[in-house]
Amino acid sequence: MGPTGFADIERFATEVPVAWRLFAEADEALGYQVLDRFRQTEGDYSEYAQVAFLVTCLALAEWAEQEALPARPGLCTGPSFGGKAAAAYVGSLSFADAVWMTARLARCVADYFSREHRSLVTHSFVRVKPEVAEELLGELIARDRVADVACRVDRDFFMVTLSADDLPGLEKGIRAAGGLSLYTMRPPMHSPAFAGLRRRAEKEVLDELEFAEPRLPVISDHDGSLLTTAEQVRNLLLDGFVRQMHWPGTVEALRARGVRTVCVAGPDALFSRVPATARNFEVVPVGPKRPLLVAAARGAEPRSSRGAESGAERGSAAG
Repeated sequence: MGPTGFADIERFATEVPVAWRLFAEADEALGYQVLDRFRQTEGDYSEYAQVAFLVTCLALAEWAEQEALPARPGLCTGPSFGGKAAAAYVGSLSFADAVWMTARLARCVADYFSREHRSLVTHSFVRVKPEVAEELLGELIARDRVADVACRVDRDFFMVTLSADDLPGLEKGIRAAGGLSLYTMRPPMHSPAFAGLRRRAEKEVLDELEFAEPRLPVISDHDGSLLTTAEQVRNLLLDGFVRQMHWPGTVEALRARGVRTVCVAGPDALFSRVPATARNFEVVPVGPKRPLLVAAARGAEPRSSRGAESGAERGSAAG
């Protein structure tokens, strides 16, 4: 999940039948109108932005199966925030429970970081060799500073959780190495320092939910392992607070299991484009504009149902 503005999904959410159906179900699950609150609330990662992202990913995945894919996906993965969408897509959580969980976790995270680790941020940067990145972080670790790789997006693309006080020095090192700083995220993410948040999220949110066996296997975005039980999917969501997201390892695991085509379902400007994905797969990006463009090309209203074509399980859906 990257910064997603209301305008990016407004038309899709109100004009594509599968989308407005799921947004209506989300409204019912939460007792408020998600799109209205998303439009009115500032912040890239507000509760309402996160719920809207979840619903949009799931609506796009359903639309893709009906309209865009030559076969039903045989594996699923959900990098970082996408893990919540993955849990719902594979049926480990009902749609209503996934929506409720997303809203409650967003509140839990916001409250936690209003009290704990208030100086920490997660900074993303690219075009820095792994050995150079390791050296930059090693300098901070040697001074007993927090410097954790939150996300490994590609060979030279990192997201690092550290103190905002240490960010100017890191950015200087990134520039000196010929790299480019991209975005600084608040709240921070994916660090062993957040063990307290993991415990709180389990007690206050996930303990209230019943997880089911997934209808298709999930590839962990932490270590590429194959997850086939309800408990494994549950732990995947909790471990996301404290473990690094490793996309190259996820890609390697998908390739090792025979995947050659991936459908990236969601508002995405990252995972469908990075070389780790583009070099290894035929990529079918399905974002909010895709259903509208398809409908326009047909000269008809967007359709919400058509039987998915049968065939070998050859794809992977990434929310």
